[in-house]
Amino acid sequence: MNIIGENLSDDFIDMVISQGTKGFELTKVKVRQVLVKGQVYFQASETRGKQIFHNNYTKEELLLKIVEWFDVLKQMLIRTKNKQITVLMSKKGKATIKQKQIDNTAFINTSQNLSHNREKSYILSEGHRVPFLIDLGVMNDEGKIIKAKYDKFKQINRFLEFIEDIIPSLDKTRELTVIDFGCGKSYLTFAMYYYLKELKGYQIRVIGLDLKKDVIKTCNNLALRYGFDKLTFKEGDIASFEGVDKVDMVVTLHACDTATDYALYKAIKWDADVILSVPCCQHELNNQMHSDILNPILQYGLIKERFAALSTDALRAELLEAVGYKAQILEFIDMEHTPKNILIRAVKRGQKKDSSILESKEQPTKKLESVKMDSIEELRKFLGVEPMLYKLLVNDNNFYIGS
Repeated sequence: MNIIGENLSDDFIDMVISQGTKGFELTKVKVRQVLVKGQVYFQASETRGKQIFHNNYTKEELLLKIVEWFDVLKQMLIRTKNKQITVLMSKKGKATIKQKQIDNTAFINTSQNLSHNREKSYILSEGHRVPFLIDLGVMNDEGKIIKAKYDKFKQINRFLEFIEDIIPSLDKTRELTVIDFGCGKSYLTFAMYYYLKELKGYQIRVIGLDLKKDVIKTCNNLALRYGFDKLTFKEGDIASFEGVDKVDMVVTLHACDTATDYALYKAIKWDADVILSVPCCQHELNNQMHSDILNPILQYGLIKERFAALSTDALRAELLEAVGYKAQILEFIDMEHTPKNILIRAVKRGQKKDSSILESKEQPTKKLESVKMDSIEELRKFLGVEPMLYKLLVNDNNFYIGS
């Protein structure tokens, strides 16, 4: 453990602990440095099943956690600016350590670089004037972040990090259509367009949709001012929007209650490659849920509300899996900033079309995977619920349940 502690220094870049033991939920841990209120911590991202959990630790706390992780994980890779260290743990707990002198400075990316003044770097960095951030009140004319808007600035960059992760799933050879349902003041819509089009060079058309006329008018004026000719805003409702035939990425942030379900349903119908959804106000299952077995905990209103909200999003993710997506539930922003901090990220899995189904136009063309649906059905009955996304899919004649 001494060699690990010695390398958790200013030269530290990152750490990956992997090769999980069969039968354990924990499969991987990634560690990087972060700056929180002026103090440097080590942020560990633990992959457990389909979820990723983030926690910040001091150096001493991290060393204790590493001992705990090594009960399940058997390999560690540490990168510093000038070396690479591999630790292999045997079944008997004996460590084999190998070191290589390597120049790793080229691997230090903007989210990891804490050198010099130890300030965290972001995809949209402070000190660089970004016109739409100035007009939206996040940044001043000198490129400084407005103190009261710093959480919003962090949220925007966190969102762009999620987009950065799914870029390999986007086709750069053609124009892509992106729809942002419930765009509101459009902080994130402008940021998404700016990042994909201006910084990454993707051919994209982005449509922001919201019910507020004055917001739509303001956002269209801003898009015109910045020369964002492929960014438009329209007044409309998520459930009834029919403005396009094919969408490549669907974004829905804080769509209230079942509006999220309608947005996910639309995305599935469009066969979108990527879905990013931050649900909000999940009341539907809270009003339906009943279970004699769970009654001892569901009798407490606050517990039932939170349990129902988590169950809602877990079922949404499972339904996305059933229809052919790789779904993850991730932390969108630190809980200290907002309790609405869950993001569902779904990326379309590559699947061959069933030619026998496609030959007949009278037959459904989208499959709901039967094993997943059986599991969902069992849980649904146990909780006594019928989620909106479930109803939309099973009542749609274009979907069939198959193995």
